[in-house]
Amino acid sequence: MKFIMDSLLRLALFEPDMPPNTGAMMRLCACFGLPLDIIEPCGFAFDDKKLRRVAMDYIDLLDYKRHRSWDDFRQHAKTEKRRIVLLTTKTKMPYYQFDFQKNDILMVGRESSGVPEVVHSAADARVTVPMVPEARSLNVGMAAAIVMAEALRQTTLRKEGGFA
Repeated sequence: MKFIMDSLLRLALFEPDMPPNTGAMMRLCACFGLPLDIIEPCGFAFDDKKLRRVAMDYIDLLDYKRHRSWDDFRQHAKTEKRRIVLLTTKTKMPYYQFDFQKNDILMVGRESSGVPEVVHSAADARVTVPMVPEARSLNVGMAAAIVMAEALRQTTLRKEGGFA
């Protein structure tokens, strides 16, 4: 598959539990030409009708890898020498002040519960999308898109003379 952005960035979904959000993030990665990691178990059957409906024919454009567990995914990231950058509401580091690297894996948690503390503490870095104090969180797919755009701007577009 040809990656339009010529980036090594990846997006990882930790045990996703909502097919429409998973499908939307699959489309996001397919449209940007970025690979996707899905850390199982998922909270739905992976071939669920809703997932296919949302991902539509984009699933055929997507380079994705399924990992049987957090431990399998973590070993894969370590072997590939990649940083895991967790998107979370439990940090003060705004995504736009973080220095992304070209081979980072941006990881989002479950829509219903985020990630367990063991995953949170194992991440190499944690970033947040700042919001008004009254808001709990953004939709996980929306947060992924916002942070992915900034990571691409920093690692790919700026270096190629694109948007800066």
